[in-house]
Amino acid sequence: MKRAVLVLALAATVSAQPSPRRATNIAALRGFPGFYHGRQILLAATVGLEKDELRASDQGESLHLIVKGTAPDGLDEIRGEFWDLGRMKPDDIRLSNYDLRATFKLESDTPWPRPGEVMAIVATTVAPGTPPPAPSIRAIVLHPSRYLDQKVTIVGQFSGRNLLGDLPEAPGKSRYDFVLRSVDAAVWVINIRPKIRDTNNKEIELALDSRVDSSRWLEVRGTVQQGRGLMWLDAEAGSLKFARPPQETATTEEPIRVPAGPPPEVIFSTPTEDETDVLQTVNVRVQFSRDIDPSTIKGRVRAQYVGVQAPAGGGPTAPAVDLTAQYNGANRVLQVRFAKPLERFRTLKLDLLDGILGTDGQPLKPWSLTFSIGGS
Repeated sequence: MKRAVLVLALAATVSAQPSPRRATNIAALRGFPGFYHGRQILLAATVGLEKDELRASDQGESLHLIVKGTAPDGLDEIRGEFWDLGRMKPDDIRLSNYDLRATFKLESDTPWPRPGEVMAIVATTVAPGTPPPAPSIRAIVLHPSRYLDQKVTIVGQFSGRNLLGDLPEAPGKSRYDFVLRSVDAAVWVINIRPKIRDTNNKEIELALDSRVDSSRWLEVRGTVQQGRGLMWLDAEAGSLKFARPPQETATTEEPIRVPAGPPPEVIFSTPTEDETDVLQTVNVRVQFSRDIDPSTIKGRVRAQYVGVQAPAGGGPTAPAVDLTAQYNGANRVLQVRFAKPLERFRTLKLDLLDGILGTDGQPLKPWSLTFSIGGS
C-alpha cells in the first residue's frame, strides 16, 4: 500500500477533549506518528495546487491537503489533530463522518492500514501564515527549512533529558543532550554540558534527570540541525548562560498552557531531622528543589525550643530564639544563623511558615526541622 499523509480541514470532527497544542513539522509527523497520534498540533506548510490536487509541502515533502472549501495559496498555518489510521479501528466514532475509502484513498480490496501507513490531520483552521521575524524555538520547529544549518541564538526553559515529554525521542548525539522548551515547542541541545557560572562566578550544574531546575531559563547559541524527524541545536562552547523568559506569545487562536513544574519542597537540610548532639553554634542550611522568591522568606522562618527540658543549670525558661535567614539563589539554599549560641540540652524546632513561594508563585510545601543540642 502506498504511504499517504492527508490533511483534512473538517472542523466539526475534531475531538471534543482539548489538549495542549504542539508546534511541529512534516518531518516530525512522518518520523514519529505514534507519538503525535491523537494530539493537537500546529503545522506551517506551503499550500499549492499540483495536478488538480491541493498539496501542503515543506523541505521537499508533500502532503495531500483535503479542505471543505478553499485554502489560501502560499505559506499557511494548519491547526488540528493528528491521526495515524493504523492506530484506530474502522468503527472508531471519530471516523463515522467519513467515506473512509474515498477520504483516505484506501483501495476497496486492501486490508485496514498498519500503523504509519496512512496519516491525517483533522484541521480546525487553515489560515495564511507569515515568516517568523526572528529565530526562536517555536519558529525553528515550525519553519525548519528556514533555519537549517544556520547559526541562531535561542532562549528556552530547561527540561533536562526531555523530562516533560515534549519530544518523541532523543538524538543521542552527546552525553549531555537536553531539551529547551518555549510556549508550545521544544528542541534538543547537544554538545554542551548544562554547567553555567552565575553572576557571582559560581559554577552551577543543572540536573538532567530531575525537574529541580525546570524553572530555569537559558540562552544558547548554535547551529540548527535535523535528522530522523528530530531537530537539535549543535551548541557553541561557552555560549550557554542564564536568561529571562522571552516576551513570546503564541499566535494560535487560544493560549497555550505550559504545565507548571511541581511545587517547591525541601530536599535536604543540615542538621537532619531528629539529629542529636548538635553544636550550640550550629548554622542551619536548607536546600529547596526549585527557585524561591527571596521576598517571601522574610518573617516566615521561626525557631523555638520545644519539650519539657529545663535549661542547663536550672533557672527560667530559655528566651525566644533570635535568628537571621539568608537565601542564596545560585544553589537554592537558605542559611539560618542564630544570634547567640543555642541552649545546651534543649530541643529546637525550626519552621518554614506559610507564604514562602517559588519564583513561579507556587507555595512551598509545609516543612519543619527538629533537632537536639548537645553540651558543647
